[in-house]
Amino acid sequence: MSGAFTAWPAPAKLNLFLHILGRRTDGYHELQTLFQLLDWGDEVRLQITSDGRIERVGNLPGVPAQSDLAVRAARALQAHCGVRAGALIDIHKRIPLGSGLAGGSSDAATTLVALNELWGCGLSKPELAELGLALGADVPVFVLGRSAWAEGVGERLEPLRLGTRHYVLIFPGLRIATAEVFADPHLPRDTPAIEPARWRFESSRNDCEAVVLARHPELREVMQAAAAFGSPRLTGTGSCIFLPAEGENAARGITTALKPRYNVRAVRGVDHSPLLARLSADA
Repeated sequence: MSGAFTAWPAPAKLNLFLHILGRRTDGYHELQTLFQLLDWGDEVRLQITSDGRIERVGNLPGVPAQSDLAVRAARALQAHCGVRAGALIDIHKRIPLGSGLAGGSSDAATTLVALNELWGCGLSKPELAELGLALGADVPVFVLGRSAWAEGVGERLEPLRLGTRHYVLIFPGLRIATAEVFADPHLPRDTPAIEPARWRFESSRNDCEAVVLARHPELREVMQAAAAFGSPRLTGTGSCIFLPAEGENAARGITTALKPRYNVRAVRGVDHSPLLARLSADA
């Protein structure tokens, strides 16, 4: 016996800046970043089953089912809570792979949050975030559902109010591996720490950007084209370039201007995840 599929949003995120403070003895990097959640992203569709199996359905090129973070998240929650039920997972993918928008981590977080409700596990958000951290450093911010200042490897989160902001996303179509960027010997690893209250977009940067541009020089032309409309920046370790815009009309105007040459999209940055809104609507 099984129920119908239900749809759950899995929003993308931007790293408005990313500073690498140093490298830890375990090989991971200490960082500071500011996550802003977006009102756009993937959609995770879930169908609860009674036979205990967890299976991804549908085709997701480039992501084997056994290594899919959403599948791993479902299995981790099932084991942690001793759940007898299972789930079919169908991911409607909009966030490009390797773009730096953390689509896989968001899919995993949405799977944890949604199945926690659908299976009746009763775990708190901090408990789910701790479970998600074992899957990836970006998972907790999506579980908690708030734009946030992050430190450590990205797991120490302080929610911040940024208000609604507008951005233009440019997708160059490159898939960039995070591990390769963090392993690059030219990656800066000594940026001084700053206080959240002193952060300004103009005086911050993405420490990974120079490494990514050096490894993928074709991105420089895209950055130059975007610079005609403002201050473009790469997000995370990915290939997606984002442009802050003064408002919705400005974002749409930039999108219209760039669309003949690039795959672009106007989006809103939000303080609260669409996933939280979905949960509230069901409450």
